[in-house]
Amino acid sequence: MSDGPTGPTPSDSHADESARRWRDDRTTFQRVYDVMTGTTDYATASDVAETADCSDDGARDALDQLVEMGIVERREGRPATYRRNDSYFRWKRIEDLATNNSVADLRARIDELVAEDERLRERFDAPGPEAVSPAAFETNDHDEIHDRWDALARWRTVRRDLEIFQRAAHRAERRGGDADDAVSV
Repeated sequence: MSDGPTGPTPSDSHADESARRWRDDRTTFQRVYDVMTGTTDYATASDVAETADCSDDGARDALDQLVEMGIVERREGRPATYRRNDSYFRWKRIEDLATNNSVADLRARIDELVAEDERLRERFDAPGPEAVSPAAFETNDHDEIHDRWDALARWRTVRRDLEIFQRAAHRAERRGGDADDAVSV
């Protein structure tokens, strides 16, 4: 009797088929773009090429275009390395929210985030997640520590989302929202 699978499993063949379809249905540029949207650490063109299933030269050409477009950052060196430009993706999210939501919907979400921020501020008795004392985690209950870490991570997300939604609401308002829809920061 075997301790593990001896051949490809159905999920392996499905993953292989998905990868083949991705490779066949997308251009080199599109595949490099897909790879770079998830690349937060600097990577060489060769690393990107391997993941994007293309040549090093093809990856370099696509990366140069993405750098020119502001989607990717390039760090000079031997070899040069690349990563996604988080500022671009933040801007893109703001633009998408402002375009696809009304000012009223954005304000409603801001109100929800402000209320959640206030609840977390009260829970941790701190002005922000960066001010939470390590004493907040002094307990022997592993589940309680895990719950507190999750809440602290959520608080950071709430703060980030609050800023993004406020900017999106301002953007949507400038595009033609009513004066009654103004968002105050």
